[in-house]
Amino acid sequence: MFCVKCGIQLPDDAVFCVKCGTKQTTIPAVSNQSDAGTEVKEIKCPNCSAPILPKFGEMVVTCEYCGSSVSLENKGWKNIAKHTMLPITISDQDQITARLHHMMDKGLLHRHLQESSKLEELNLSMIPYWVIPVTAKTNLIATDIAAQVGSIAATAAMAGLMGGAISGGSRRGGGFGGGMMDGMLFGTMMGGGGMMGGGSATKAYTVNESYNCPVVAIKSLTAYQPHGYEFPLDSRIDFDSKKIPKSIKILNGDINEDAAKNQAKNITDQIQSQMVHSKYHMIRQMDTQEDVAEGELLHVPIWFAQYDHKGKKIILIIDANSGNAINSIGL
Repeated sequence: MFCVKCGIQLPDDAVFCVKCGTKQTTIPAVSNQSDAGTEVKEIKCPNCSAPILPKFGEMVVTCEYCGSSVSLENKGWKNIAKHTMLPITISDQDQITARLHHMMDKGLLHRHLQESSKLEELNLSMIPYWVIPVTAKTNLIATDIAAQVGSIAATAAMAGLMGGAISGGSRRGGGFGGGMMDGMLFGTMMGGGGMMGGGSATKAYTVNESYNCPVVAIKSLTAYQPHGYEFPLDSRIDFDSKKIPKSIKILNGDINEDAAKNQAKNITDQIQSQMVHSKYHMIRQMDTQEDVAEGELLHVPIWFAQYDHKGKKIILIIDANSGNAINSIGL
């Protein structure tokens, strides 16, 4: 049996988990003999009752018979409400190699980068992601960059006109009195309390954004977690393992939805902060609130490519549905 909270394998008669201490509940199961001759418990699929034998640590498992999925939550195994997939549009190595060539050789500094690199690994798999809808609301007090730039430009132009009018005679005479007056006038007008000062752009703002945040459902792949990337959900279909070629491996997950929701909040907070800081500066106060909705499990066809370029590793993670790069490391 497996712990209903952390997923660790336990003796069949265990009452409490030796790792997290959670009291165990009864999980419907049937017996199966492993190769080693020891008895292992199989969970029954909630949809078709076929046996599901999860690997150690898995918390998201897909039934090989009907394609339904179950997730290990605090109350035990339960159906995943929505399980979808993205169809494969880039399926052969010639297609992906051409796309990788374009990505790696893009720009003057990267000319012939792919040709001078050794391809060490190239494979296509169906990777599970939790897609978590998140709405973020950020309240802040700051200076709008665009507003301040416009204010500075207008102030500078006015200062030049007024300074020229006041000190025109001195300039013609070669004295420095006009320049000093220009500087005093410009400094006064540009000051925070001046009549045209940049301080007028500082006020309270509210930034509202919505995200469909993808969280990779496999702990070993968190290094390739998307950041700011969203999958083209309009093209997704209901998950059906029969529509996936046998040569393509379908991976299960070991991150449950609750953990994914927490991760989605953290990712959204970072993205929202970066977006706000790109639009405003001199931020005096900022607070972001995230509202997380129920997610869905999305299996995405992913190309993983690894090159060696003079001892330096280059890794690209490509969405095999859209053809876009999700991550690039070493470029």
